[in-house]
Amino acid sequence: MQPDTLTSASSVLRLAVDIRRFPWIRRLAADYAYDFDGLAAFFVGHPSQSQAWSDAIASAQAHPRNRERMAAILKAQQERRGAPEEARAATDRLADSRTVAILTGQQAGLFGGPLFTLLKALTAVKLAARVTREHGVPAVAVFWVESEDHDWQEVSSCSVLDGEMHRCTITLGTPPGAGEGPISSVRLDPSVMAAVESLRVTLPATEFTDETLERLADAYRPGAGMSEAFGRWMESVLGRLGLIVYDSSEPDTKVLVGHVFTRELESPGTTTRLATERGHALIERGYHAQVVPHEDNVALFKLDGIRQTVHRREGAFVVGETQVPAADLVEESRRRPECFSPNVLLRPVVQDTLFPTVCYVAGPNELAYLAQLRPIYAHFGVPEPLIFPRASVTLLDSAGAKFLTKYQVPLESLQPGNEAALNHLLEHQLPKSVEGAFDEVSRTVEAGMARLIAAVPAIDPTLVGAARSSLGRMQHDLRTLHEKIIHAAKRRDETLRRQYARARAQAFPDGHPQERSIGFVYFLNRYGPALIDRLHDDLPLDIGSHWILSI
Repeated sequence: MQPDTLTSASSVLRLAVDIRRFPWIRRLAADYAYDFDGLAAFFVGHPSQSQAWSDAIASAQAHPRNRERMAAILKAQQERRGAPEEARAATDRLADSRTVAILTGQQAGLFGGPLFTLLKALTAVKLAARVTREHGVPAVAVFWVESEDHDWQEVSSCSVLDGEMHRCTITLGTPPGAGEGPISSVRLDPSVMAAVESLRVTLPATEFTDETLERLADAYRPGAGMSEAFGRWMESVLGRLGLIVYDSSEPDTKVLVGHVFTRELESPGTTTRLATERGHALIERGYHAQVVPHEDNVALFKLDGIRQTVHRREGAFVVGETQVPAADLVEESRRRPECFSPNVLLRPVVQDTLFPTVCYVAGPNELAYLAQLRPIYAHFGVPEPLIFPRASVTLLDSAGAKFLTKYQVPLESLQPGNEAALNHLLEHQLPKSVEGAFDEVSRTVEAGMARLIAAVPAIDPTLVGAARSSLGRMQHDLRTLHEKIIHAAKRRDETLRRQYARARAQAFPDGHPQERSIGFVYFLNRYGPALIDRLHDDLPLDIGSHWILSI
């Protein structure tokens, strides 16, 4: 783990870590970065290839779309949320037939969700600028708010670190309809004010706390929709960089993709079959299938106050528990497309029907299920975009970063719930005279006992076992003594112990990677708006690397 050479004028420390070192990174994500040839059949191209970008741009520009209508819908959403002028200007560019889009998205998590949500959006913003710079075409970044999901438990909490570096979770109450209908239909109740106040009490007070929470409370207020609050907050943080936020529950856009819903119902089971076949192909190559749909699934939900699954059954459809004639549901998709919503397999196709997408910014798990979709794109006649893995980052304070670099501690060694990494570190901090003497004694005992074990058969062969047992007891006693020495070193060097604990608490709160477990509002509170500028300026778009940054 060596420091990256900084080319910017900032004082940010950057350390690059190969993602293959992380036990939670699955083989597919690692090979996508470092051995793409084995995965080439599952994707339209690789974002490291300039020609792949040129092809994706040409395909996105050529595919017919109602750009003006889509831009008008986006502008109406932005008007309702009070989006910054830079975001509105980006929407104006989207109406241009030459403009392409970099898409990413996430569910409408409380207070913006985990750090990786911010990283996905920033990756999209930076990629859009790169496409414009390197390919000479207008490009915009779009954040797709997955607001038709109904899993309230997944979006209704946000974790931060308190002043003692303990992970604390702030949770909303359960407003009417939460957990039943789409997140977009949930209106925040007064419990949101208690959640903001709980956040204020929990966060360490900084010079940025009042401003951060004032902006947050402006978005998350009683009566606001959950997805509306999320969109307003994201725009307040990233809108000035030109990020377009799109709430996917918008009924007016369903008319533009109604033909996709109708085709799914007219050829029921095709999407599921194609995804299953690709999943099997991935497994045959030693990878995993992220999505394993039931063969009777239709890749749509029916929206009728609540979000209901759709299945095939004996020539008809079953919506929730109600059987509906196939022709009736097909006709309803034509007349009332706003009553339907795509599932995980169809959502990318809907997304890229609406937007001239040249690239989607994905997390590791998304990357896996997107590998199953290539024939589905072909089935619907929609251009498939490139996939770019989102930036991956651990943010540390200067003390934490200094600890890692000074003692050359591998980041991943901080994750386990034991103190193995600390013990290893302390072991190497012992005086050389102690370690030298210990090693010498160990070698002497082993060598002497080896000679004895070799000699005793001349007197009585049955004594060999006893001699070996004696060696084992000696080795055990020596190990016990060594552990006592280590524990004594721990007591002696409490400073090192505290440094270790602080770095670990930041990097892996409760053993979980920081970017997945800590809300980005925590970092905004700590570093202020400059956090966004630093990440935008200093975060490399480097596939296959996880970055440790100190700000």
